[in-house]
Amino acid sequence: DVQLQASGGGLVQAGGSLRLSCAASEFSFDDYAIGWFRQAPGKEREGVSCISNMNGNTSYIDSVKGRFTISSDIAKRTVYLQMNSLKPEDTAVYYCASRWPPSCRHYFALKMDYWGKGTLVTVSS
Repeated sequence: DVQLQASGGGLVQAGGSLRLSCAASEFSFDDYAIGWFRQAPGKEREGVSCISNMNGNTSYIDSVKGRFTISSDIAKRTVYLQMNSLKPEDTAVYYCASRWPPSCRHYFALKMDYWGKGTLVTVSS
């Protein structure tokens, strides 16, 4: 079965950092774009960042630009989300998802092929 396993969430103070990991199995990892989404309590899920495993192109929502960095290790079949300068408004359950083709264009508006279970990030003020 295709699996995406997100990990790395936790409790951190505002201004701190966390690195989330998304480990993938059972699909052609380098043929997909991998994205991070988040859902805060009482809010709709939103896309955060995307990376194409074909060409390394990335995209970010405005609220995380300059603070979050997405990267991919093809050999380890893992995508990372380095989150720095965290703010209380970053508190959410973070999910990773994958989609073919490996393009981040309009990624957050498209239907994902696979979803992983979420990991909770809590940023205290």
